[in-house]
Amino acid sequence: MIKVLATNTTVVVIIIRLMVGAVFVSEGIQKLLYPDAVGAGRFEKIGIPSPEIVAPVVACFEVSCGTLVLVGAFTRLAVVPLIVIMLTAIATTKVPILMEQGFWKMAHEARTDWSMLLGSIFLLVVGAGLWSLDAYWTRNRQP
Repeated sequence: MIKVLATNTTVVVIIIRLMVGAVFVSEGIQKLLYPDAVGAGRFEKIGIPSPEIVAPVVACFEVSCGTLVLVGAFTRLAVVPLIVIMLTAIATTKVPILMEQGFWKMAHEARTDWSMLLGSIFLLVVGAGLWSLDAYWTRNRQP
């Protein structure tokens, strides 16, 4: 477990953590507050099965994993579900735009999804950085 938590990268990783974590927490809360617009209603519109179940589950993952990313706790593990969420979002919402309206419309619509996906992948690779709970927990425990 220490290898999963270990991070020796620079403190500036906190900038990426704040971006990724804040957006996911915000989006997750909005899915719960406004289910017709961005939660179950939206999921139903794009064809996600059982949207009344899936949307709140996705929202809970976004809030809980986003919070873990914000504080830098279990960061590499926390971004895995977020990566899956972003890949699903791109496949279900942006690929259809690409097919119907072309690359530039899709590129415009996908900018946040793309940023969240790449930010999450970055955190998976480098870890939470020195200003994180992961770094604190592993500081004196590395072999």
